[in-house]
Amino acid sequence: MQHLRHIDRHVGERIRSRRAELGMTQHDLASLLGISYQQVQKYETGANRVSAGRLYEVARQLGSSVGFFFEGLEGEATQTVNELAHGGTNRTTIDLARNFGRLDNSSIRGAISTLVRALAEESSAEDDRVSGADDEDTPPAPRMAQAAE
Repeated sequence: MQHLRHIDRHVGERIRSRRAELGMTQHDLASLLGISYQQVQKYETGANRVSAGRLYEVARQLGSSVGFFFEGLEGEATQTVNELAHGGTNRTTIDLARNFGRLDNSSIRGAISTLVRALAEESSAEDDRVSGADDEDTPPAPRMAQAAE
């Protein structure tokens, strides 16, 4: 039974990520499906299992294949599943994705993407330094120039 819960959480996370990628809210998806946003929330957290018919409709409304929701499931079997915060969302990430999608200028989108990637890499390198993961052969990560410059 625990294995099935893992699958439900994985499918829910894939629904959430696709919805956020499109800049949709839970309310938006719920309206398209004719259900409450609370039901979408339960699907996304894996609290409620998505039926085959409903998953087909979700895939159709999100412009993806049904198989999309199962991608990565096999490789994830050995990973620990992170429990999700209330509502199963990371509001900051969803807000970032939604607002990023509203940008019309591809140069600005590219610059923001580069900035976020560099910040994430710096953060990861900092975590490695703090945990002692660096060895003597690894050069220190370059520091980001301040945005005000």
